[in-house]
Parts: sequence; structure tokens; C-alpha cells
Amino acid sequence: MRVVGEGEEPKVFTTTAALSMAQEAGLDLVIISEKADPPIAKILDYKKFLYDQKKKQKEIKNKAQKVVVKEIRFGPNTDEHDFEFKKKHAIKFLEEGFKIKAFVFFRGRSILFKDKGEILLLRLATEVEELGIVEQMPKLEGKRMIMMLAPKKKK
Repeated sequence: MRVVGEGEEPKVFTTTAALSMAQEAGLDLVIISEKADPPIAKILDYKKFLYDQKKKQKEIKNKAQKVVVKEIRFGPNTDEHDFEFKKKHAIKFLEEGFKIKAFVFFRGRSILFKDKGEILLLRLATEVEELGIVEQMPKLEGKRMIMMLAPKKKK
């Protein structure tokens, strides 16, 4: 068995000799690669090793960005004042770094106004283009026409 240690050259020992070395040091003998010829092992404190790994995983998880998607709902015949009101919310969300899922909800026969819904969503995209970029162009899915906006990267 090839025993690898901190700062020392890898040496080949018998399994019993490697185990006795680990016991003398008060540590564990951990097999790193079983398939190698001879197998590679390392003498270390296994509990501390597991603790360090868990700590690194937690740190990586904390650094990961959480993506929050805010929804803004329109009707195909949304009035000018309502549009401006919802546009202000969209601007606020983009400034805070949230993604936006803007959609037009069609009820009953209002599905006839698909073009109005698309124009409404594209108008929203052009009016907030200095803050956000369009991730997904308006697309009809069932009774909804959906468009995704993401905030621009800050320099």
C-alpha cells in the first residue's frame, strides 16, 4: 500500500505497517484510490476531513446567487395608467436585481387580441431596456402570453 502524507514523499508499506503508523499517530488510514497498483492511502483525521468538506459545501451554497422571479400580470386591454403603474414596479424589481416574468392573461374571447398582448409586452421591454434585457420573447402558452426579463449586469 502506498501511503501519502502531508509534505512527505509517498512510500510503499504493507497494510499492517500502514495501519500501525496511523494508530501511533492517533489518526485514521483512509484509502484514496483502491484501483491503483499499489492502492493509495492517506493518514488523516477522518472526522476533521468530513467536517472541512461539509464546511466548504456550506460556504459554496451561501455564495450561490438565489434567483427570484417576480411576476407582473397584464390584461390584453390594459389601460395607459395601469401600464405605467406596472412599469414602475418592473423598473423597481430590475433595479433590485430580480428577474421578471411579465404575462398577458387572456380570458374567454379576449384570446382574439393576441397581437394586442404581444404589443403590450414588447412595449414594456422597450421602456425598461436600459435596466433589463429580454431573456425570452413573448410566447403564447395556453391562455397566457409570457415574456421573461432579466436585469443587466452592473459594472
